[in-house]
Amino acid sequence: MVEERAVGMAAIRADELRDQVRARYRAAAGAIGSGATNSDVLTAASCCGSSDSVDEGSLFGAGRYGAEEHCELPADAVAASLGCGNPTAVAELRPGERVLDVGSGGGIDVLLSARRVGPAGFAYGVDMTDEMLALAEANKAEAGISNAEFRKGTIEDIPLPDASVDVVISNCVINLSVDKPAVLADMYRVLAPGGRIGICDVVAEDHLSPAQRAARGSYVGCIAGALSRQEYLDGLAAAGFTDAAVTFTHEVADAMHGAIIRARKPAVAASH
Repeated sequence: MVEERAVGMAAIRADELRDQVRARYRAAAGAIGSGATNSDVLTAASCCGSSDSVDEGSLFGAGRYGAEEHCELPADAVAASLGCGNPTAVAELRPGERVLDVGSGGGIDVLLSARRVGPAGFAYGVDMTDEMLALAEANKAEAGISNAEFRKGTIEDIPLPDASVDVVISNCVINLSVDKPAVLADMYRVLAPGGRIGICDVVAEDHLSPAQRAARGSYVGCIAGALSRQEYLDGLAAAGFTDAAVTFTHEVADAMHGAIIRARKPAVAASH
């Protein structure tokens, strides 16, 4: 009985956190619709840093992209950036590849990916909020992108077939999931054998306990739900990935960092 009650409480807590994250992104989409800047959006979304300029010192948002990338995209796509890095650069995209962005928000990384892979390639975005999907579709139309598609869904249950993409990217979203093993497992599922991931996320140093991470920032602020470096590596290995690496790039809170995560699905995939 005690164990069943604990499981029930955990499920309630997970639902509450998911609702908070959904509300966060709805607020961000609404702020953009009202003409907000990237700094305004980050503030409305309760993130931990903001910048309207191309500044390598920026912790979150548009400042993680270069000026040339700002120029490629509609202003609303740039304003909607809530990430902690630039996964399109991390993933080293090549012409003709099929790319998936999990937690695609206003579409900045999908649109950049679509340009990188060219007309022979394709870019998908998955997001769980109608408001962000509508914003992404508007940005896609304004940018004149034809080789991209946005789908509604969660990052734990990606609405794509098995082995359907060559690259999976994500920008400061996995830390927001309430079921990270499911996210990593489904990323592995949709990747073709030999495919790869290029992720930007917030990652804790290994000595920080979950309670210590929570003391440094909120769940919806991308801090409390962050994995440690070793937890990330262990999770990737459990999902079946190989050649995994987690590289810290910049500190976003005491002993917590923006990080680049890379890994591969074996060319001959192990059965799970």
